[in-house]
Amino acid sequence: MANALQQLKAYQKKVIRLSEVSAILDWDQLTYMPAGAAADRADQQTTLQMLIHNLAVDPEVGRLLEASAAEVVGQPEGSEDAALVRVSKRDYDRSTRVPSNLIEELVSHSSMAYEVWVKARKQSDFSIFAPVLRKTVELNKRLADCLGYEEHPYDALLSQHEPGMTASKLRQLFAELRPALVKLVAEIAAAPQVDSSFLRGDFAVDRQQELTLEAVGILGYDTNRGRQDKTVHPFCTSFSRNDVRITTRYDEHMLGGALYASLHEAGHAMYEQGLPGHLELTALCRAASSGVHESQSRLWENMVGRSRQFCAYFLPRLVHYFPETFNNISAEELYRAVNRVEPSLIRVEADEVTYNLHIILRFELEIAMLEGRLDIDDLPDAWDAAMHEMLGVIPPSDTEGCLQDVHWSSGFGGFPAYTLGNLIAAQLWNSIRHDLPNLGSAIESGNCAPLLTWLRDHVHSLGARLDPMDLVQHSTGEVLDSKYLISYLHEKYRDIYGL
Repeated sequence: MANALQQLKAYQKKVIRLSEVSAILDWDQLTYMPAGAAADRADQQTTLQMLIHNLAVDPEVGRLLEASAAEVVGQPEGSEDAALVRVSKRDYDRSTRVPSNLIEELVSHSSMAYEVWVKARKQSDFSIFAPVLRKTVELNKRLADCLGYEEHPYDALLSQHEPGMTASKLRQLFAELRPALVKLVAEIAAAPQVDSSFLRGDFAVDRQQELTLEAVGILGYDTNRGRQDKTVHPFCTSFSRNDVRITTRYDEHMLGGALYASLHEAGHAMYEQGLPGHLELTALCRAASSGVHESQSRLWENMVGRSRQFCAYFLPRLVHYFPETFNNISAEELYRAVNRVEPSLIRVEADEVTYNLHIILRFELEIAMLEGRLDIDDLPDAWDAAMHEMLGVIPPSDTEGCLQDVHWSSGFGGFPAYTLGNLIAAQLWNSIRHDLPNLGSAIESGNCAPLLTWLRDHVHSLGARLDPMDLVQHSTGEVLDSKYLISYLHEKYRDIYGL
């Protein structure tokens, strides 16, 4: 008879396979599903998620966890079996704290809320979405109470994305980051602006599709185990290590959006494709956290995709697809253009310097809504005021304001991962440049394999064996420190703008 740990792994396989089926339904809803199927899809997802939840909280899992813990006694804490028991126990404890009826409400609400968000965004009318967001806040308060927290309800929601992170720790990191960003933005604003006008024009969507697919292949995204499709809001999803899909959205009058969204999502996808195969279908074959996941997408999008070396290598491909635009553009002009700093309305199109201010804004609004200090009906005005204060711009419509992100269709606590990802990426990049002194020349020749190999060894292959902050220390030798992102941004953008 199999030992308890083997039985636990077999049980997890069932849950994970069902979760992969749920991911397929999500992908379909966000890409090809007809709008008229929304109610049926919500019911399908609710039924499936309830089955997954009931399996995950089955008392048999608790028994297997207890017996497995006894089997790994004496093993080092970092061993795979010990880590599997630890992570599985955390998952089980979290799942068993949430009653089935709340899970059912959350899943059903999320699926239907997405369709309402699409409609509200299309009509630029927040009042359509307001009742949905009010329900999201109510459900997330109940979820936080079930999960439990010591300091703030936001901590419970955050723990689902970032184990070990709290609102107070985020505030400390943001307090270090925000003034440095504001100062740098002010310095750049006073300098002569970079010309990026050639990135706007006429760019046929079919050519953009070919270009972006070629670009992600250069990075190392394995299209034999993935594909790219169109959607309203770019995302990456994984049905298994061998089926990791990315999406993007195209604007025939702007090239950079689709290109860099594709590089971003490819970063996520390569992480999923590089997870430890021998641990597949266990709780360890997944990312350490949303923030670590985001570190991979931001690293490939910005530190590689917006580097001088990549611009030099990729310019001939741009000339091939859009000769009328790029024939007379130099690699340096391209580099400066794709790194133009300009306070913008849309988070996913924001430059590296201003991006994190978008995240801090959302974090503060989520806290205010949870605490009841911000009434839902007042969100558009609060959003506009914060955008003006932090970025000096005011959205002309709800679509470009508080309706631009899909995240509030489902819950809170996910946005901080984007800035944590930037912080982690910068710290990883510092170590990578030390370990791979010839990386620049490799990228300029179109060879991203050394970088991908480093990330496979130091991040991807670890899966969820280490908690996110432990992974950062393991991979870089230091605890997470905002100084690396601040230094990276200062070095890069003071050079570009001659500061």
